[in-house]
Amino acid sequence: MERESIRVTRSVLLPVSEITIRVSRSSGPGGQHAQKSSTRVEVMFDVEASAALSATQKRRVVGRAGTVLSAVAQDERSQLRNRELAVERLVAKLRAALAVPRRRVPTRPGAAARERRLAEKTRRSRTKQLRKRPDEE
Repeated sequence: MERESIRVTRSVLLPVSEITIRVSRSSGPGGQHAQKSSTRVEVMFDVEASAALSATQKRRVVGRAGTVLSAVAQDERSQLRNRELAVERLVAKLRAALAVPRRRVPTRPGAAARERRLAEKTRRSRTKQLRKRPDEE
């Protein structure tokens, strides 16, 4: 890879040297090309050994995704393209694990929502009333 580091988020820059890349032969049917070339790519990233993440970020990622993140790609015929796909998938996993969930601010339903709820209750009540036999009133 020609890049020295990969931008994960605005604050996290992942050095390519911290990613372990392993290639092997692709599985499944394929003919002569698939049995001869190593196009399956597996990339791994050791979270705890990383210098790119702070202690807080490491705790967050380990809590959500584990100590080692990995991604596999064997979709394409080219090893280079599979390497790009695997790195993209790894970065997506890391980005998702680093995401800080927003705090929910509890709100009360508005007047229109209350009105809709009551109208729906009245409509359902009327529907159920119509199901009764005439002599059951």
